[in-house]
Amino acid sequence: FTEGLSMNMEPIFLALFFGVSLWLSISPQKLVNRIGNILTPALLLVILLLIIKSFMTPLGGYAVPQPTYGDAPTAVLQGFLDGYNTMDALASVVFAILVIDFVRLSGATSRAVITKTVMEVGAIAVSLLGIVYVFIANIGATSVERFGLFDTGAPVLSVSANYLFGEFGQIILAIIVLLACLSTSIGLITSCGTYFHKLTPKISYKLYVVIFSVAAFGLSMFGLKTIISAAIPVLMLLYPLTIVIILLALLHNVFGGRRCVYAWTMAFTMISALMTGLETAGIAPVALEQLFTQYIPFQAAGMGWVSFAVLGFVVGLIHKGLVSENK
Repeated sequence: FTEGLSMNMEPIFLALFFGVSLWLSISPQKLVNRIGNILTPALLLVILLLIIKSFMTPLGGYAVPQPTYGDAPTAVLQGFLDGYNTMDALASVVFAILVIDFVRLSGATSRAVITKTVMEVGAIAVSLLGIVYVFIANIGATSVERFGLFDTGAPVLSVSANYLFGEFGQIILAIIVLLACLSTSIGLITSCGTYFHKLTPKISYKLYVVIFSVAAFGLSMFGLKTIISAAIPVLMLLYPLTIVIILLALLHNVFGGRRCVYAWTMAFTMISALMTGLETAGIAPVALEQLFTQYIPFQAAGMGWVSFAVLGFVVGLIHKGLVSENK
C-alpha cells in the first residue's frame, strides 16, 4: 500500500496507520462493532465490486503456468507452501483466544455452546475467505497476458484495478488494502496483547498494545518485499509446528490429551522444520542437507516434516501405553 508514496510520506502514513490501529485496539470489547459491523462488510463490498468488474471486463486469458505450478500435484504442493506467507494458521492460534472471548461476551457460557458458535462462525469465515481468494487469484492469473509478471501480488492488484476502473481504480484498491490491513492489524495487536497479558498479568493489556504497535511500525519500515524475504525461513520453521499443534488439538480426545504425545510429535516435527528453515535461509550444513534430502520423504519439497510428525506421533502413542496417565 505504501509503494506509491514518496520516501518522506511513507513514515508519516505508517505512523498514522499504526496510531489508528493502536487507538482501535485499546478497547477490545468494542472490536465486534468496529470490525464486524463496519470494516469487514465494507471490505467485502469493495472487493465484490472489483471481482464483478473483472468478469465484465476480462483482463486476458490464462497464462502458461510457471514451472513450480506445471502440473496438478506440483501446483497443490507449491500452493500449500505459498500459503505459509499468509500466516493465517499462525495468526489463528492467537486469534482463537479473542474469538472465544467475543463468543463469551455475546452470552455463551457452556463449552458446547461456545464450540458450536465458534464452528459456525469459522465455517462462514472460511467460506467467504475462500471465495475471495479464488476470485482474486483469477484476477492475478488473467493479468499476466496483459501486464506480465511481478515480484509480489501488490502491483498486480494495482495495475489491474487501474485498468478496470481507471484512476478511480486506485481509490478502490486503496480502500480494499487499507481496510484489509487495518482489520488484520487491529486483530493481531489485540490478540497478541490479550495473550501476553494472560501470560504475564503484571504488565497491563494497554502497555502490550502500545509495545506491539510500536514494534509493528518499526518492522513495516523495511517494506513488503524485504519482510516477505526475511520471513520465509522463519515461516518454514514455524508453520509445520503450527499445523501439527492444530492437528493434535483436533485429535486431543483420541489420545486422551496426553502430554507425552504432544511432546514427542512436536519434538520430531521440530527436527525437520528446523532443517527446512536453515535450508531456506541458505545456512544449512551441506552434508546434513544432502542427508535429509536423500533419505527423508518429501524433504526436498519442504514437506519432510510430515514424516517426522507421523513418526513422533507413533512414538508418543507407544510412550503413552508404557507410562502412567499423568505423563
